[in-house]
Amino acid sequence: MEVYLIIVLVLMILGSLYSLNARDLLSAVVSYGIVGFGLVICFLLLQAPDLAIVQVLVEVITLIIMIAVIKNTTRKELFTGYDAKAFVSAIVAVIFTILFFYVFDKMTGVLTGFGQHLTRMSTAYLEGAGVTGSANLVTGVVFDFRAYDTLGEATVLFTAVVGVLTVLRLKGKKKGK
Repeated sequence: MEVYLIIVLVLMILGSLYSLNARDLLSAVVSYGIVGFGLVICFLLLQAPDLAIVQVLVEVITLIIMIAVIKNTTRKELFTGYDAKAFVSAIVAVIFTILFFYVFDKMTGVLTGFGQHLTRMSTAYLEGAGVTGSANLVTGVVFDFRAYDTLGEATVLFTAVVGVLTVLRLKGKKKGK
């Protein structure tokens, strides 16, 4: 499993480096998709299918919107004949797609069957529920067992809200001048 994870992470790094150095904006967006779909495979390798589903949804919607915006806003070029670079790019895209689905198939084979329960982590929470003194099991788990995780999530949300408010306030000040 670690070998697959390393391979996917290397592909993600290569995709992000190509995205930074791409001459065409559409190529940069598509190579950015390599990073997102690589993250899906990483989530499956780490046995987090719920995160993988959310990442697939967000990645597909983001890519569709970005490609639509690029196609609608960039200039149209006339077909000038056979382009070897476009042909090679298409071959690489097909190879990557086949490789992605192969690794995706291997990773989903590692997961448990649908409806089978794995309680390796939740069993410890359920057994220690009486220790928290909370009337609600979910509250006891979130605030006693996973307090640092909850604090980190709250910090990220707070930082995002402050960042959005700061950007909106800066735009409002520029319009007033």
